[in-house]
Amino acid sequence: MKPGKYIKKETKEQLYKNYVNSGQINLKKVQKTSLIDTLVNIVPRNPVKSFVKSDMLQVIFLAIMFGIAATLLPKDRGDPLLKFFNSVSDVSIKVVDIIMKFAPYGVFALLAAIIGKYGYKILVTLLTYSLTVVLGLFVHTFIILPFFVKFLSKVSIKEFLVKMRDVMILAFSTSSSNATLPVTMETVETKFKVPSYISSFVLPLGATINMNGTALYQGVAAVFIAQVYGIKLTLAGQLTIVLTATLAAVGTAGVPGVGIITLAMILRAINVPIEGIALILGVDRILDMLRTISNVLGDAAAAIVIAKSEKEI
Repeated sequence: MKPGKYIKKETKEQLYKNYVNSGQINLKKVQKTSLIDTLVNIVPRNPVKSFVKSDMLQVIFLAIMFGIAATLLPKDRGDPLLKFFNSVSDVSIKVVDIIMKFAPYGVFALLAAIIGKYGYKILVTLLTYSLTVVLGLFVHTFIILPFFVKFLSKVSIKEFLVKMRDVMILAFSTSSSNATLPVTMETVETKFKVPSYISSFVLPLGATINMNGTALYQGVAAVFIAQVYGIKLTLAGQLTIVLTATLAAVGTAGVPGVGIITLAMILRAINVPIEGIALILGVDRILDMLRTISNVLGDAAAAIVIAKSEKEI
C-alpha cells in the first residue's frame, strides 16, 4: 500500500535532507549492512556499549539471556533478583502512565507544528497509514486467528467471534490486555469449556508476551516512517523489523500507550529517525484500541487450541 508515498515530494526531500544533515546516520554504512552482519551483530561484544549506544537488538538479546540464567538459579537465590526487576518494571510502567497523561497536549503541539510546516495534506498520509494498519489488523484478527482456531480446535469461526464479542468490546474500550484479562479468562472457561488450570497459565502469560497486534502495528509504523523519510529498507532491514517488532512486542506491557515507546527501539535498530514517531502520535490512540482486540483474541485462541491439544475440550 506504501502509505508513506502520499506525502509531497518536496516535503519528503526536506525531511530526508534535515535527517542526513543532522549526522545521526551513516547512509553508506546502512546500505552495506548484510543480513548475516545483522544476525551476527545481535550478539554484543561489549554489553555496556550496547546500552550506551541504545543498540536495542543487543539489549533484548542480553535481557533474554539474563532472564534464562535467572530462571535456572535455585528459587531462594533467584527470587530477590526477580522481585527487583518486577519493581523496576512497575516503576517504568508508572512513569509511562504519567507521561501518557500529558501526551495529548504534546501530540496537539506536534501536529500543529507539522501541519503548519508541511500543510494539511499530510493528514491524507496519516489517513492512509491508519487504513493500512486497520486492514492488517482486520485480516489478522478476523481471518487468520479464527482460521487457526477452526483448523486446530474445530471451533467454528462464527462461534469463536460471537462468543468473544464482550472481550473484544472491553479490549477496544480499555486498550489494555491486562484490564481485559479477567473477562477473557471467564469467557474461555465458561463459553469454550477451557479448564482453569490451562486458562490461568496461558492467558496471563499471553497478556504479557503474545502481543501479535502490537507487533503488526509496529512493523507497519516502522516501514511507514522509513517511507516518509525516503529511506530505502534493504531485505536485512525488513527482517530486522520483523525480529525486533516480535521481541519488542514480547517485552511490551499490557497497558495503553506502551507500544509507541517500544516502537522507538525498532526505529533505532533500523537507523530510522525516531522523530518520525511525532507523525503518528495523533492517530495512535484509536489504533491502540484496535490492536488490543487482536492481542486478546490471540491469547484466547492460544488457550482454546492448547486445551484441544490436551483433549480437554
